[in-house]
Amino acid sequence: MSDKKTPLHDEHVALGAHLTEFGGWEMPLRYTSDLAEHRAVREAAGLFDLSHMGDIEVTGPDAAAFLDHALVGAISKVGLLRARYTMICADDGGVLDDLIVYRTGDTEYFVVANAANTDLVLGELEQRARGAGGAAAFDVEIAAVPTALIAVQGPRAEEILRATDGFDESATDPAASGGTLADLRYYACAPMTFAGEPVVVGRTGYTGEDGFEVWVAPHLAVRLWRALLAAGEPFGLVPAGLSARDSLRLEAGMPLYGHELDTTTTPFEAGLGRVVKFDKVSGDGAPVAFTGRAALESRAGSEPARVLVGLRGQGRRPARAGYDVVLRGAAGAAGAKVGTVTSGAPSPTLGYPVAMAYVTPEVSAEGTELAVDVRGRAEPFVVVPLPFYRRPGK
Repeated sequence: MSDKKTPLHDEHVALGAHLTEFGGWEMPLRYTSDLAEHRAVREAAGLFDLSHMGDIEVTGPDAAAFLDHALVGAISKVGLLRARYTMICADDGGVLDDLIVYRTGDTEYFVVANAANTDLVLGELEQRARGAGGAAAFDVEIAAVPTALIAVQGPRAEEILRATDGFDESATDPAASGGTLADLRYYACAPMTFAGEPVVVGRTGYTGEDGFEVWVAPHLAVRLWRALLAAGEPFGLVPAGLSARDSLRLEAGMPLYGHELDTTTTPFEAGLGRVVKFDKVSGDGAPVAFTGRAALESRAGSEPARVLVGLRGQGRRPARAGYDVVLRGAAGAAGAKVGTVTSGAPSPTLGYPVAMAYVTPEVSAEGTELAVDVRGRAEPFVVVPLPFYRRPGK
């Protein structure tokens, strides 16, 4: 087990969680059953400890221009109290991490990195802020921020957060906060309060459901966790671990770093070329020479060697990460290899196996019948659009 523990570690132990190492942290894998926790999020709500995620503040007069330079997205176009999904890439276009960037002030940004990549992202940002000879090229300050992050995900999330003792959604200036929880748009954030202290609430998520993330000072994490559990019990809220989080994000077709994304993969191969903004310009009107631009421009106009697709199982045996995708031969026999599964599992919501995989372009069309080599047996799958699941009304 890792020696890194979140402020909620003792709460997980008290709830009987099965703990595992993830991204260098000791985290709850499950509390009861994967299926029960998954279904609770789809039908009511789940409570997640996300305090292992990396939180990095970028502030200063050049913060927007710097993030345009360091990341592939047009961060300078993000409105106040809005958020943007983006990536930090290497010079060759490979993805170092996928990120969410929140603009929390006129010159203040909050970068959320994956737990295992936090040190890498922090180091890259610090390096990219420097110019030739190590001099500061951008007037910015970059710092990791110790904080706790608790998420409530599911169709009852808004009701639960509003019913939580000590939580006040309207405690700050409405002009600054954007109003109440109901007013908070998707991929936006707002300053609110809990127990009389400031928190930041974001309406983003990684489950395919509506929900909120609450950034709170570490010393308040236990109190907020317990208050949410108490408020959520009548609504069907349960604590949920990494296993349910993974199956939920898979159904929603959301990539996981280390599976669908890594340093050998560009955003275009992952079907996320939309996050790369070649049209962003600097203050003098010149194109922004962001890190990886040249390599990504060369990839943008050419067919990738592999394409990320969704696969729906036509049998009962699930595909798993690392399994070979093969042509479907006669009488169910396995043909030539055409790809590799990146994530796969039975879908509790849909009732059949689902997977994401990189395959060659010629077999990537919707409806293409393929197979996955599951322990020596060719299991039938068909290419389908992503995501596999959309919440009602979306």
